[in-house]
Amino acid sequence: MKTITLIFGAVYGMVSVILGAFGAHALKKILSVERLESFETGVRYQMYAAFFLLIIGYILKFETSTEKWTSILMIAGTLLFSVSIYFLSMQDYLGVNLKFLGPITPLGGLFMILSWGMLILYFAKNRI
Repeated sequence: MKTITLIFGAVYGMVSVILGAFGAHALKKILSVERLESFETGVRYQMYAAFFLLIIGYILKFETSTEKWTSILMIAGTLLFSVSIYFLSMQDYLGVNLKFLGPITPLGGLFMILSWGMLILYFAKNRI
């Protein structure tokens, strides 16, 4: 789980830099200001998750279910949160109604919040 966490952290970081540059250059010309801001929110939170995963990948030993779920919830939550925002931001440009993805975004956010909560529990329990 440690290796998976570190790999996802690195991949999320790399992809967020790529998408951030793509948004700043290519999408700036085709998306509305509001849609571009939403896209940038997805990129920003993906980068936060990348740092989170890289840090816990080095700190935690992944011997307990709490440690494992801390990683799983952040990986899944970021995927749901950021990817749904990317598609919702691009729906006008793509000419496709993707509003059904709307409820996916807060679900991903909830998973991310739960991951932070699991980390708090881990720290409280282990008094690090």
